[in-house]
Amino acid sequence: MEKSIKTFSGSLLLAIFMMVASAATAQTTMDEFMSKWQNSKQFTIDVLNKMPDSGMDYKTDPAAMSFKEQIHHIGNAIVGISQGFLKGGDPGFTIDLATASKADLAAYVAKCYDYGAATMKALSDADAAESMDVFGNTVTRRQVMALLMDHSTHHRGSAIAYLRVQGAEPPAFVGF
Repeated sequence: MEKSIKTFSGSLLLAIFMMVASAATAQTTMDEFMSKWQNSKQFTIDVLNKMPDSGMDYKTDPAAMSFKEQIHHIGNAIVGISQGFLKGGDPGFTIDLATASKADLAAYVAKCYDYGAATMKALSDADAAESMDVFGNTVTRRQVMALLMDHSTHHRGSAIAYLRVQGAEPPAFVGF
């Protein structure tokens, strides 16, 4: 009897722990994600605007992307991945990076973020939960959305390092 009570008590405690852990690690809501997405958009544009015009073509290595290519890549990935995996259509805009000014690039990146946001918001709950093969991994569209955020953060972080090398002070991070 004592062993049964200990087993039951242990099982009950484990179940309670799992429920609490599940609640604590719940995914963010779409509204919360979109708030962070808008923050990411503004932070990316702020990073771009901090780079002096003379540093736009700066590369850390001849094989690396330049500063402006890093920023452009963020936007292109948002559009390309949204089209390929989040049911996005034709965004209706492009940019010629070779002739684009900093202002043109900022406008382009803003449009890319807005396109990504519209594409994500258009997904039904069922669409967002649908699993698919993405770059050799089986993931949900919701995970693809998180990938886009992580990808943007990764390349913006590289761009921030470029700013520092060029003697520019990066904008302050705003988490929320």
